Amino acid sequence: MIEVSRLTKCYMTHERGHTLREIAANLIRRPVREVRAVDGISFSVDRGEIVAFLGPNGAGKSTTLKMLTGVLHPTSGEASVMGMVPWRQRSAYVKRIGAVFGQKSQLLWDIPPIDAFYMNKAIYGVPEPAYRRTLDQLVELLDVGELIRKPTRQLSLGERMKCEFIMAMLHQPDLVFLDEPTIGLDMIAKERIRGFIADMNRQGVTFILTTHDLDDVEALARRAIVINRGEIVFDDELHVLRSRLGGRKAIRVTTETPLPDSPLPGVEIVRRTHALEADIEIDTAVLPLKRLIGELNDRYGIHDMSIEPLSIETVIKELYLGPVEQESAASTAGRSE
Repeated sequence: MIEVSRLTKCYMTHERGHTLREIAANLIRRPVREVRAVDGISFSVDRGEIVAFLGPNGAGKSTTLKMLTGVLHPTSGEASVMGMVPWRQRSAYVKRIGAVFGQKSQLLWDIPPIDAFYMNKAIYGVPEPAYRRTLDQLVELLDVGELIRKPTRQLSLGERMKCEFIMAMLHQPDLVFLDEPTIGLDMIAKERIRGFIADMNRQGVTFILTTHDLDDVEALARRAIVINRGEIVFDDELHVLRSRLGGRKAIRVTTETPLPDSPLPGVEIVRRTHALEADIEIDTAVLPLKRLIGELNDRYGIHDMSIEPLSIETVIKELYLGPVEQESAASTAGRSE
């Protein structure tokens, strides 16, 4: 479905001085600096996959997706999507892709979604029978039969997002780019949207998911590509990402007497809910779980305890930071304590 090879995007920015001398010098010649937003990345996506494309703000993920949708031309490198080069064959290409942006609406504020749907039908040249068949299917899946005839401004955020998905899927795209598709939604609306994405995926639609909501990633994707500073730092299945955590586990424990800041070797207090309850993290390679339970109970008295694997958010955060920033963050945390 997607083949990307050494894709690079550079921007040239002018540096502005701050002192009077620098500002005067800039009137004659302004220094230029090259910024590599995307730095020679390569990856592939198979047909029918849901791939999470993750990274912190400024990592280069939006620039990459803009090149894959044909909005931007790369500085160098190649990309082939469904056998087409997005920025060279844009007219034919956009007829086979869809996009949903959680913070940018495709609907028109003052008219009902059904009218916007019909406008998209005309833009994409969807035949009437196919349009009716697809619309009926999507309306039933998302349960928006009564909503699509109300003006868009009268719909809630969750109702609008459901209509945004219909807008993106009406021309039956093979590939859909999702940018924060559940941002701001309540849990019920999120579950409905996630169920819809999973249904469309089972019908053969490929999804590229960009989000900061890692619950979306865990619910939908089997594979994650993590980009940072313009480079891919991880590309594999989610269970491999989890394996980076090793034997670390998250534990919430309620004790009869308060835990100290460093209760045992290999144990770190992450957060104190109140004096007698804390969220802790344990490295079982240093302190086996059975020994932890015995030691805590003997020293502080366990009243209640729950044990879970660490969330995927923990390892993603470590990938974002990198070793240098992790040491800096740890030293900062130590000084604040």
